[in-house]
Amino acid sequence: MVVDDQTVVREGLVLLLELLPGIEVAGACGDGEQAVAMVGDLRPDVVLMDLRMPRVDGVEATRRIKESHPDVGIVVLTTYADDESIFAALRAGARGYLTKDADADEIARAVAAVRGGASQLDPAVQRRLVEAVAVGESPHRAAQSALPDGLTRREAEVLTLIAQGRSNSEIAGDLFISEATVKTHINNLFAKANLRDRAQAVTYAYRNGLSG
Repeated sequence: MVVDDQTVVREGLVLLLELLPGIEVAGACGDGEQAVAMVGDLRPDVVLMDLRMPRVDGVEATRRIKESHPDVGIVVLTTYADDESIFAALRAGARGYLTKDADADEIARAVAAVRGGASQLDPAVQRRLVEAVAVGESPHRAAQSALPDGLTRREAEVLTLIAQGRSNSEIAGDLFISEATVKTHINNLFAKANLRDRAQAVTYAYRNGLSG
């Protein structure tokens, strides 16, 4: 089952999945509240779950689904790969976590793995989990670390790289994410910190000790 609030993305995923051997799409919907109800009706093996959605977000929908249907596997498929999103989704019960840079083969492997009771994480997510363990962070502490204006860790990382003069394409390469994802993080951090341009962002980063 596919859950994503963007119609183009949702319909594209359905078309993609229907082309993959061994996968049958049971249904699709556009928000977490619908997802919880549809899982009860359709009982899919695996749900591909977006995170940022209206009414009920993907984390809460995952938690509710796992409470009522623990045998249903959840694979998060999202633009966001920051600590807060990763740890919240995993704590809620997701067994897979992919970014929307994932190709058809990666999605197929994740669905197969989770359907078989295993886990499948994006390489960047795996690295972040290893780093958190290596420095003795708990997922909860990592997600709750104090950052100004409610910035996520990933947004702070992007801000630091902006302060170091990195371009969007260079930031994408450094963080193993797409340029589109970089732009999303920049838009989010600019909105949260009330910044107009990169020059203000550099000043903000130095003022808050986020210049690297």
